[in-house]
Amino acid sequence: MRGRTEGGNKKKPVIVLLCVAAVVLVFVYLFFGSTSHAIEYGRKLGLGGDNDDATKKEDASTSFYVDDDANGFTPRSFPVCDDRHSELIPCLDRNLIYQMRLKLDLSLMEHYERHCPPPERRFNCLIPPPPGYKVPIKWPKSRDEVWKVNIPHTHLAHEKSDQNWMVVKGDKINFPGGGTHFHYGADKYIASMANMLNFPKNILNNGGRLRTFLDVGCGVASFGGYLLASDIMTMSLAPNDVHQNQIQFALERGIPAYLGVLGTKRLPYPSRSFELAHCSRCRIDWLQRDGILLLELDRVLRPGGYFAYSSPEAYAQDEEDLRIWREMSALVERMCWTIAAKRNQTVIWQKPMTNDCYQEREPGTQPPLCNSDSDPDAVYGVNMEACITQYSDRKFSLLTPHMFVI
Repeated sequence: MRGRTEGGNKKKPVIVLLCVAAVVLVFVYLFFGSTSHAIEYGRKLGLGGDNDDATKKEDASTSFYVDDDANGFTPRSFPVCDDRHSELIPCLDRNLIYQMRLKLDLSLMEHYERHCPPPERRFNCLIPPPPGYKVPIKWPKSRDEVWKVNIPHTHLAHEKSDQNWMVVKGDKINFPGGGTHFHYGADKYIASMANMLNFPKNILNNGGRLRTFLDVGCGVASFGGYLLASDIMTMSLAPNDVHQNQIQFALERGIPAYLGVLGTKRLPYPSRSFELAHCSRCRIDWLQRDGILLLELDRVLRPGGYFAYSSPEAYAQDEEDLRIWREMSALVERMCWTIAAKRNQTVIWQKPMTNDCYQEREPGTQPPLCNSDSDPDAVYGVNMEACITQYSDRKFSLLTPHMFVI
């Protein structure tokens, strides 16, 4: 009896070990099997994920084409992202900023600048349009109306209802051409600016001499839309803020625009790209950081270029507006800008044509001139500089018609 009992006890540990091993094998199979299936499913959807080296090389070599023995290379078909990503802007994804815990200075507007996801979090699929999206209305009719279903948000129509930005009418959104500082229409506002500068026939292109504008804080881009009739190409700029659909309205209307902000990085344009910069109640603190944002406009303006500024500081008489006006006037004077015209709510400053004024400034005058080794045409990922860019020996003029492509 004792012998049989000991034999039975010896068998029990073996059975237990076999059971444990079986459980471990089942667990490993389920875990790694399900993980590989999940990764494969993500690859089929084109979603970002942790891929092995072979997959990365394959994706890199067949980004747009796949090998076909019969026909050489044929276009690759990309999957469509899930509907919940219909408004995803990969490098301007606020959720990504929070999830990656990026340390950004909100006071410098860094959270509105571009922060692209790392490779493992990038999407490899096409962003779908909003549900029910229609073929856009063609230009020039699209300047004045778009399909409501094509714009997921229409709260601006209610928020800016007193400023004549847009009106919802049935299945369309109409744009009367109004703005915060031009309730009666962008066309009248533009003609008024041309009149201030004594341009022929109140046309702001001045006989073809002004061709490229930059509109900062553009709203729904009516200013740029109405300038197209004067053969002026305007790049409208606005951030992806609480009014996230401003640029969406502009693009749907067929008006050149892009999401961006005057924050810490240079605008994506080389020096001397624009003949006029415009800010109509854009709510930018131009005095911050020694005027660095105003100096960025100075960098992209051509010699003799203009900055049109419509804001309470240009006309209001309360203490704070007067303080801002005095400090801003002193800053642009040190930058060698002069007032070309001032009327009612708008002031238009002009940049100098030559380096003479810069050379005549008193030593130590702020802002300083940029170092000679600073490249004013370097833009991508380059930090703004609080300095004045001098002109090279190359001659530019706003006095003769020209073609200028950006």
